[in-house]
Amino acid sequence: MAAAYRLELVVVRHGVTAWNLERRYQGQRDIPLLLPDAVPGLDRLRDHLANEAFDALYCSDLTRCRQTLDHIGAGRAWEASFDARLRELDFGDYEGRTWEELKDDPRYRAWVDSAGRQAPPGGESADALWARLEAWLGEVLQRAAERGQRRVLAVSHGGAIRELRRRLEGTDFWEGVVGQAEGRRFEIESQGGEWQCRASSAVPARADAG
Repeated sequence: MAAAYRLELVVVRHGVTAWNLERRYQGQRDIPLLLPDAVPGLDRLRDHLANEAFDALYCSDLTRCRQTLDHIGAGRAWEASFDARLRELDFGDYEGRTWEELKDDPRYRAWVDSAGRQAPPGGESADALWARLEAWLGEVLQRAAERGQRRVLAVSHGGAIRELRRRLEGTDFWEGVVGQAEGRRFEIESQGGEWQCRASSAVPARADAG
């Protein structure tokens, strides 16, 4: 049997946007970072990752993730693969709207109560989100094993990271939220085409996040 292959996957969320502060569903709308408000969080994340070397970089193709990657990679010769599969959940008709606007809509309440099993009107379910994330992750693991990559960085979105945590860590649907310019470090082991998450931790580490 082939030896187990281990990969450290660091997945971070983009910095803060105006819609984050307004508590609007962004989904796949191409909303930029709110500057200069986003800078302190991005600086903290950049400093946390400053001494880490990554063998490969991946990024959602949306502007807020591209801007985040540019900031935390400033001064480093980084070349990333931009991949739409790393986008946020498609919230469909709810994008651009706030909880206050939606709270009395029975369809919205049904979606919330379904914990992702139901898709929002015009959007996608958690299973559909996982299908594209799983396809992306499978390719990352295969490429890493073929090329001897040991540490990979990806810049994505809150809902995508929450879904990764749900599938890899076993968190409940609403529990795996990470803040803007924060994320998770997954230690993944792959063997014989099967893989599992052996451990995970906060990024930045909790001692650095104050």
